[in-house]
Amino acid sequence: MKLLFAASEAVPYYKTGGLADVARALPDALHERGLDVRIILPAYRTVASVPGSIEHEADLVVPWPDAPLAARCRLHRPGAALAPAVLVEQPAFFDTAQPYAESPDPRAVARRFAFFSRAVVTYAARWGADVVHLNDWQTGLAALYAQVDGWDGGTVFAIHNLPYQGNFPASVLPAIGVPEAYFRTENGIEFFGRVSFMKAGLAFADRLVTVSPTYAREIQSPEFGAGLDGMLRFRRRALHGILNGIDPAHWDPATDENIPARFDAGTIARKEENRVALLRELGLADGGPVLVMVTRLAHQKGIDLVLGAMPRLLELGVRVVLLGDGGPEYVAGFRHWAEQAPDRVACRFRFDEGFARRLYAGGDFFLMPSLYEPCGLGQMIAQRYGTVPVARRTGGLNDTIIDERTGYLFDAARSDALADAVARAAAVWRSRGWTPLRRRCMGVDRSWRRSARQYQELYRLAAGRLPGQ
Repeated sequence: MKLLFAASEAVPYYKTGGLADVARALPDALHERGLDVRIILPAYRTVASVPGSIEHEADLVVPWPDAPLAARCRLHRPGAALAPAVLVEQPAFFDTAQPYAESPDPRAVARRFAFFSRAVVTYAARWGADVVHLNDWQTGLAALYAQVDGWDGGTVFAIHNLPYQGNFPASVLPAIGVPEAYFRTENGIEFFGRVSFMKAGLAFADRLVTVSPTYAREIQSPEFGAGLDGMLRFRRRALHGILNGIDPAHWDPATDENIPARFDAGTIARKEENRVALLRELGLADGGPVLVMVTRLAHQKGIDLVLGAMPRLLELGVRVVLLGDGGPEYVAGFRHWAEQAPDRVACRFRFDEGFARRLYAGGDFFLMPSLYEPCGLGQMIAQRYGTVPVARRTGGLNDTIIDERTGYLFDAARSDALADAVARAAAVWRSRGWTPLRRRCMGVDRSWRRSARQYQELYRLAAGRLPGQ
């Protein structure tokens, strides 16, 4: 099977979030299973500096409203064992270092990802792909263009974060070559008078998939559906939930050179060296469990719950360590607590992968109180490092944590519910069950192997156009 995996970002070319990790790890896992996989993404300015070998170059003529446009496609392989990437060069659209940045003319961003989506379909037809795997709103129009251009391959559209929808003024339609009929028709791409790239993927792809089974159920409800729950209920027979994975070789405490003491489940006592080193690095006093967070400081991530719970957490004797950046009100809130309790609270407001790894290795508990979480990777990485997650029971957190066996879950989006879960966890930290709990976390298989098998079956369904509303 030939699979074209389309994404607006992918490691090592460009990354703003978890999609870039998925867009590298999943194609590589499928490549290992014998699929002929190519990743396709825009050639932004940063892409040219990525080392590797160019295996092929060709011009691609892409249908466009005024006249066809040429794009240069370079087949680039960053490593011998990895799936190659098709880098689509078209300076008029992709000559930018910040592809998602807001523009005074919203049509500029719409045209950028509309052109990329049409280039995906054009390349798929030229290469002879059996299935195209599309990811989030930036590629949603490709499912529609596949119909407009008469491409007969299968399409799978992946929803990584439903509220980010790529909605633009209806006036953009002529500029992106979408016939009016696809806008106004029932179950078309109109969304409260605007063009929705996300809805295009939901409406026209052969199969839909989210990044966890629980999130697939949640987004069919008004609470989590971001206004698209009706469309998702309509297409429920085509909707699947497949859990993301992590790369166990990339996240491995036995080989991680960023941490002071390497360890595995059999030598988990050495994890304590990382804990002591982390407390020393931050100038924190010992005497209680170390609760770490690696997160965006955003409402979705449950930051209000954490700030509301801080008095109780400190009463429990917990040491709180935060790595993250985002809303200034949240930065100010955590800075306040670091000033009030400098021996028990420490914060770094920036991205720092080396420090993040030291938190995963040195923490006792990993806090992830998201209001919604399509999948989440932090809790899986924490488990890999024997750091026990404490999380809200939602989305992929519910699918990756068994309460009191591989972590701790709470239901209500309230600060007292969060604090109660931390209290349960802290009680085990002081008991004989602490080491077995950490070993159970480390023993969970979070690799892409199982997910890759499930995706392979999903592609078979999409390629065969088997019934799915």
